[in-house]
Amino acid sequence: MTEKSELQEEVEELKKQRNAVLLVHNYQIPEVQDLADFMGDSLGLSQRAAETDAEVIVFCGVHFMAQTAKIICPDKTVLMPDPHAGCPMADMITPETLLDFKAQHPGAPVVAYVNTTAEVKAECDLCCTSANSVRVVESLDEDSVIFVPDRFLGLWTASQVQKELILWGGFCPTHAALTPETVREVQAEHPDAAFICHPECRPEVTALADAVLSTGGMGKFATETEAREVIVGTEEGMVYRLQQDNPDKRFYALPGMVCPNMKRTTAEKVLRSLRDMEHEIVVPPEIADRAREPIERMLALG
Repeated sequence: MTEKSELQEEVEELKKQRNAVLLVHNYQIPEVQDLADFMGDSLGLSQRAAETDAEVIVFCGVHFMAQTAKIICPDKTVLMPDPHAGCPMADMITPETLLDFKAQHPGAPVVAYVNTTAEVKAECDLCCTSANSVRVVESLDEDSVIFVPDRFLGLWTASQVQKELILWGGFCPTHAALTPETVREVQAEHPDAAFICHPECRPEVTALADAVLSTGGMGKFATETEAREVIVGTEEGMVYRLQQDNPDKRFYALPGMVCPNMKRTTAEKVLRSLRDMEHEIVVPPEIADRAREPIERMLALG
């Protein structure tokens, strides 16, 4: 076990003083992952936020995730070490454009990926994550469902259910940039490796995968697979997490799989946020109350 740095010790002391917990997404840089009380994907961290007794949540991820934690835990203080860590996909849909889209498809319920703003969630019927999109869509009685904003997660979900998904045109720039050619090049370098990828990838990429998984699912796969090598088709931060949890196996990142927003958070920013209680997330109550309902419906599905 490596010795804790002075910064890590200071963060630990501040957490005790503030009764704080650090929730860290799998895509964060290694030095931030090493500070985590809980690591996970959007669903796992949402569940942790709902369960924690801490008075302060420091959310190391991107803005919509910290917003979700605040919506679930309105009485807690939610801090975000870098308030400029946004999500391009979440910015691809607004409440106004969603309302126009709903008007074009009357009667179809709206499932919103958690990669959306609180204002968009307030206009939807159910939220989902990449871990539970199939379960969420199948829970609805209607045969046609509006799915926003990620068309690639929507296409993958549609392939797993007996419903029509009416898709918005959003996407994750990092995952959408991955091509089959890049995957095949890395597979040629590591012919014995399994290939796993995130459902935000293009269909031509998911078609090559041994398993299409959320980052939480990737963690489970990595532990249980008999493969000694795994090519990881998602943001490169996941490779560090998998390698730490499975030191007897080898994990390979794919070129270009970097989310600039996820890399904005540093250990120093975490320390400063805790020390100065800075960058608090605020969601207007009238938005939070409406956005909470579809999130809680999602969490109730398990």
